[in-house]
Amino acid sequence: MSGVTMIDRGGFRLATRVTGQAEGAPWLVLSNSLGASMMMWDGQLEKLNRTYRVLSYDTRGHGASDAPPGPYSFPDLVGDVIAIMDHCKIAKATFMGLSLGGMTGMGLALSHPDRFDRIVVCDARADNPEPFVKSWDDRMAAIDAGGLKAILNGTMERWFVEPWRKANPERLKAFEDAFLKTSVTGYKGCAEALKTLNYLKDLGAVKVPILYVGGEQDMGAPIAAMGAMSAATPGSALAGIPDAAHLPNVDNPAAFDRAIAPFLRLS
Repeated sequence: MSGVTMIDRGGFRLATRVTGQAEGAPWLVLSNSLGASMMMWDGQLEKLNRTYRVLSYDTRGHGASDAPPGPYSFPDLVGDVIAIMDHCKIAKATFMGLSLGGMTGMGLALSHPDRFDRIVVCDARADNPEPFVKSWDDRMAAIDAGGLKAILNGTMERWFVEPWRKANPERLKAFEDAFLKTSVTGYKGCAEALKTLNYLKDLGAVKVPILYVGGEQDMGAPIAAMGAMSAATPGSALAGIPDAAHLPNVDNPAAFDRAIAPFLRLS
């Protein structure tokens, strides 16, 4: 992948890429979902690049980033973002993350509010009810038995609505290939972090403006759960994306782009 810079994190490296406006423009940091990579944001880059200097990165254990031994924690994932920003000399940025990336965004809002002027949290949960934890235990048992291929079809069905999957076989194949290239160590390490998710009780203390965005057919991070997160977060807003599941920026990019444009002040 061209334009990628590897940043040392003390024992492993994180893959980063900078696109968009020249130095002096506002920064936007993009964070991927579990099992994906920075390529999941490619459909938004053209618009984002017009306004921002965009820093994309692959979460540890994903894409071109290294996979240190797990399990990982949200403080680990939050710390990775701050380390990347420090390396790039970014004092303050806007942040947008989806699923695992969105959860990382909530952690950043709570622990490093001075580093962010606004955050978009897409298709994420803020708590870990028992069925949610069990679903990850079941998935990891399936991976132990048959590798990531064992959960591939179920993952794609959760990520994308059926009409999109049928209409976009080549793009679906690209996401399947990226998923299967994900390090098992990295995937399981991040899944262990998901099982500890416990931000909901703290969202009342958030000072950073947050826009919550969710696919209206997302079963993993239901729009009702995101509504409860928004209600708990002072000054936040919620946008539902129709005809979209867990990756609404891919399922319905036009509606997704319309939802984020005013918040991100896109030109």
